[in-house]
Amino acid sequence: FSCDRTMDLGLAEDHFSRPVGSFVASDIEQLKMAIEECKKLILELPEHSERQKDTVVKLIHLRLKLQELKDPEEDEPNLRILLEHRFSKEKSKSVKQTCDKCSTIIWGLIQTWYTCTGCYYRCHSKCMNLITKPCVRSKVSHQSEYELSICPEIGLDRQDYRCAECRTPISLRGVPSEARQCDYTGQYYCSTCHWNDTAIIPARVIHNWEFEPRKVCRSSLRYLALMMSRPVLKLKEINPLLFNFVEELVEIRKLRQDILLMKPYFITCKEAMEARLLLQLQDRQHFVENDDMYSLQDLIDISSGRLSCSLTEIHTTFAKHIKLDCERCQAKGFVCELCKEGDILFPFDSHTSVCHDCSAVFHRDCYYDNSTTCPRCARMTERKQDEVSDVKDA
Repeated sequence: FSCDRTMDLGLAEDHFSRPVGSFVASDIEQLKMAIEECKKLILELPEHSERQKDTVVKLIHLRLKLQELKDPEEDEPNLRILLEHRFSKEKSKSVKQTCDKCSTIIWGLIQTWYTCTGCYYRCHSKCMNLITKPCVRSKVSHQSEYELSICPEIGLDRQDYRCAECRTPISLRGVPSEARQCDYTGQYYCSTCHWNDTAIIPARVIHNWEFEPRKVCRSSLRYLALMMSRPVLKLKEINPLLFNFVEELVEIRKLRQDILLMKPYFITCKEAMEARLLLQLQDRQHFVENDDMYSLQDLIDISSGRLSCSLTEIHTTFAKHIKLDCERCQAKGFVCELCKEGDILFPFDSHTSVCHDCSAVFHRDCYYDNSTTCPRCARMTERKQDEVSDVKDA
């Protein structure tokens, strides 16, 4: 800067040094006056001129200084526990965030702020004691289920024209505060509790196979994010007709059923255990436990085609190990006892059928064309009868 410009802008004044002792009201008033003068000067100076740019920079620094006086940094604990939140003191100073409680900017350079390690709720240190909403992760832990009605609205009058979360007076006319509806809960919220964030709504996916993000309140946004990968949706009970309209769901169900049939081979095979084949599904642990539970993330990935590609690849790898690469697993295959012809059969082969009683495997055509009982079941029944006879004779 030139000397003249420095004096004109008042930059020679020490507005930015660390204050000594406590502040009095006059310090804050002087800064407010300096800010107003800066704002007037910006309007008077030529557009895009260097002087105007310098004045804008000074205005920013003055505002930061004012905020510092209002909220002086104190020694704060690194961890604070409140309403099941586990708040961790943030060390990042350059990232610009917004406080979830007061909806104003967190100035990391001069303000202390915390983030909940469970639900990622973030707020100023000064706002901590004003928080009334418990940690959403506790709700996920205690109540792992979705609202499965589409936007279950009860009406603003039933809410007594108040925000469903903080009870601030709200109105559809925006007076005194705008009422914003959450598409997940169906309830209305104030602009502090509802920032017009969007999320995919589970009920719309399950009933309409619709994935368009809808506006939700902050607490719903966090809850849906934390629930995203939890396998809590039993589709065949909630909406079994969905399988009639979504072919991809039928394909995924068959692949999952095959993987469950492959699992016994792997947990008794040393080579498979050493290769840790089942860990290929570690991100979807429920796929090796059942074939009917889905997470919302599963359904999103099915819709995009991503899950079909990845699961088909894993299915191919698993089948290759059992049928080609591993002699131990091959030895556990079946010969069709109805026709006694053809290759070794496995229960996950597409052209086979499995006896529900003894799990023997046959060619599908042989199994349905044969009107007699399963040969293996017949042998087992005969063996039991012989054992009973031997006991009686003894």
